[in-house]
Amino acid sequence: MKRLGGWDAVLLYNETPNLHQHTLKVAVVDASECDEFGFDRFRQTLARRLHLLEPLRYQLVDIPGRMHHPMWLENCDVDLDYHVRRMQVSPPGSNRELDVAIGEVASTPLDRSRPLWEFHFVEGMADNRFAIIGKVHHALADGVASANLMARALDLPGSSQLERDDYRRDPHPSGAQLLRAALADHIVLLREFPRLVRDTVTGVRRVRRKSVSVPGQARNFRPPRTFLNHVVTPGRTFASVKLDLHEVKGIGKQLGVTINDMVLAISTGALRTLLLKYDGRADEPLLCGVPLSIDTSPERISGNAIGTIVVSLPVHLADPLEWVRLAHTGAMIGKENARLLGNELVSRWSHYALPALSEWGFRRIATSDSPNKLINVSVSNVPGPREYGRIACAPMVELYSVGPLTFGVGLNITVWSYVDQLNISVLADDATFGDPREVTDAMVEAFALIREAAGRPAESLDSPPPHEAGSA
Repeated sequence: MKRLGGWDAVLLYNETPNLHQHTLKVAVVDASECDEFGFDRFRQTLARRLHLLEPLRYQLVDIPGRMHHPMWLENCDVDLDYHVRRMQVSPPGSNRELDVAIGEVASTPLDRSRPLWEFHFVEGMADNRFAIIGKVHHALADGVASANLMARALDLPGSSQLERDDYRRDPHPSGAQLLRAALADHIVLLREFPRLVRDTVTGVRRVRRKSVSVPGQARNFRPPRTFLNHVVTPGRTFASVKLDLHEVKGIGKQLGVTINDMVLAISTGALRTLLLKYDGRADEPLLCGVPLSIDTSPERISGNAIGTIVVSLPVHLADPLEWVRLAHTGAMIGKENARLLGNELVSRWSHYALPALSEWGFRRIATSDSPNKLINVSVSNVPGPREYGRIACAPMVELYSVGPLTFGVGLNITVWSYVDQLNISVLADDATFGDPREVTDAMVEAFALIREAAGRPAESLDSPPPHEAGSA
């Protein structure tokens, strides 16, 4: 048994009927040279690696009287007949049809009476391809932990995965055991509370004293009203697109910025196009929520070790090079403000969230017409595997990931790199866009404008040819 971390618990309490808190990982595999690959082979492979994938064996256990955050029963029985499912995409089985299927999977919450994950094995795709849609509750793992967990599930070059059919099952704790553990944890939290208050006061003073205002940057806590911001509906739509990672990295290096800065700049250009279309104006910078990883250890495969920085996106400017420059400046300011405040400060406060009160508060916020006072949009970028892997005998040729929507924000843009691909995933509610490919098309167009402004030749934006995938 182990206690959910503060952020883990808050992500659990934050879930409402219209704001599902699961993340999606989508792997596309090519079975052209692997005749025996299919649903049964995938299910068998997963069963024999389940002992390596500890978070998939976690079961939520509530505390009597909800006196503290829930705990994880770390080794429970897993019914693969429930958790591993088959689905069929519509003809002709392209990525467009896959995107529709992903939106359908994203639209329903996970069952909390079971381990908080599902795998959907997608059949009917063209060119002998299959897809696996992994749906995992955010309380289980953040982006870094998910990437590390995925590495355990894949066959990567030079790796050797120990397979077996069995793993230890833990007994369910008694109510008295749960209450004793909750009391012990509360005592620790009470002892740490005075120091947390002192650190908070110190951090706020540092931010007020040292933070600077830069022309062209949005003001914190004053996001403009846009078509993106409304009460989020339960339905989800999804779209994806690939860019060449080496090209994005090369342009970023030429302009003196990081890949993260390039992702923010590309998002800026895309959002400007969409704002002009739907709102008829883009005259104020947007506020963007960007997750900040606190623990990047390659051994961490569960939990959330994240903060959030708020970055100004200069959508009010038409110059692509200004998108890059001011996105970089905004990211630097956001990181510095987080450092001055204390990167772990909000995470430390999350340990004190009261379960029943937090859930009540989040439900009211989720259905309120009051605007989100923090952000207009969520954008994140996570480095994925650097080598091609296999699932069973089939090479994984594409990898996508997307996080959940937050209250009052109908769009999430998540970018995961995979070998030489920069894979962009867009999740929206079904009230924001009729077709979320409007966003991915705008992202491609924005990157083309940045590339042209940087003096790069107008080459094709098609994804690079697949490299040979590694095997175990």
